[in-house]
Amino acid sequence: MLVISRFLWRTSLALFLASSLVFACSSTPHTLAPTPTTHNITPTSITHSFTPTSPLGALTQISSDPYTNKTSQHKTEVEPDSFAFGNTVVAAFKVGRYFKGGASNIGWATSINSGRTWTHGFLPGTTVYAGGPYAQVSDPSVAYDAMHNVWMISYLAHKTSPSTGAITDVLASRSTNGGVTWSTPVLVKQGGPMSAFDKDWIACDDTATSPFYGHCYTEFDEGCCIDLVLMSTSTDGGMTWGRLKTTADRASGLGGQPLVQPNGTVIVPIIVLTSSLTIENIAAFQSRNGGASWSSTVLISRSDYHYPKGGMRAPFPFPSTGTDRSGKVYVAWPDCRFESGCRSNDIVMSTSIDGKTWLAVQRIPLDHAGSGVDHFIPGLAVDQSTSGSAGHLVLAFYYYPNSNCTSSTCQLEVGSSSSTDGGKTWSSTNRLAGPMALSWLASTSKGAMVGDYISTSFAGGKAYPVFAIATAPRGGVFNEAMYTISGGLT
Repeated sequence: MLVISRFLWRTSLALFLASSLVFACSSTPHTLAPTPTTHNITPTSITHSFTPTSPLGALTQISSDPYTNKTSQHKTEVEPDSFAFGNTVVAAFKVGRYFKGGASNIGWATSINSGRTWTHGFLPGTTVYAGGPYAQVSDPSVAYDAMHNVWMISYLAHKTSPSTGAITDVLASRSTNGGVTWSTPVLVKQGGPMSAFDKDWIACDDTATSPFYGHCYTEFDEGCCIDLVLMSTSTDGGMTWGRLKTTADRASGLGGQPLVQPNGTVIVPIIVLTSSLTIENIAAFQSRNGGASWSSTVLISRSDYHYPKGGMRAPFPFPSTGTDRSGKVYVAWPDCRFESGCRSNDIVMSTSIDGKTWLAVQRIPLDHAGSGVDHFIPGLAVDQSTSGSAGHLVLAFYYYPNSNCTSSTCQLEVGSSSSTDGGKTWSSTNRLAGPMALSWLASTSKGAMVGDYISTSFAGGKAYPVFAIATAPRGGVFNEAMYTISGGLT
């Protein structure tokens, strides 16, 4: 499918970035000394104020935008990621979304008792609204390093408006006490003039028997002009990060999600772009040597994507991923190949045991083909205590009950489905929240926003999706915040 506005402004900077990328891939590692900052927040479970639409349990609000700066939109929280280890779940998300990009800060919410109660706060030392030097922050991703007992949130930080001329750094904030307090950020990669790093994602090797136990990996792309895929590795709990590496074929792409198998192999499903930067496919690459080098990309599948109507921000079919206990990789993304005329998206899935050979794409039967329901922005979780034919998967997603809608008639809802046989069969769609009008959502240059991605994580045998829900604005102020399902999903 054609890539729209993302690339229109890049061509004029191509020659400049060629020299900038040489600098980006050869400069020495950077680090900033983290200074612990304590948040005096009592653990709370904020109950959702309107009647839950889910028969599975009440919705629990886990955060709300406290900022009041006039340059961004309040109250808005969007684009969550989450990760779980043991009984702890940590989520991170944008708070106070700007129209052109970025946010006033990154918020976090942590449960240390498998989702029963949540503590929440906002990262210190990031933007000028949180005692830091940056104008905006964006694209949070969460990981846990079991060897060093460190939780990490990686994100982008913009020194000027995140558009042409921006200087974007990649940062990571660390927590050494279970995700309850967070340090000021460590510098993963400092951007050069007019840099535009995009879509960072972080993961760690948490298998004690792996030869690369304690390695953490971050993926992002040089978002201006050629979307060169970049990787960096840390071996000291995210305190310092190594030189940038490209894939062997110097792939262009975005939205990669590193996954680590029990044997230490890192597999990164990602959207890759052709040389013309106009065709998107779902692919993967890997490292078998702890991030010392990265393979060429292999094709998982072509992408057939229906852009949701009504001005909804969902510009790419970003994959959502997970691994089971054996290391089998699951990749899900929105796709219209099974719908006549590509009139709406299903969520589809492919799997692999080695990251090289991928099974044929299967349609997840959330609704019958031709139903007119449009599904997008998936958040897949795989229970790592299960595997094979007993693999437990839970998928959360946004959807329109009627894909043929307009900005004033589209009704946005949140749904879920589960599988207890490794994805062979799935439950029917459960409505978790909605309907929501698009006018209730944060407004961006690419449409009404809940997030380019959402996330679901397992803890204590239950899956906890984290997603944005909005109610009607009051007095010109939005009411869009982060929620999960009380008691989780099975």
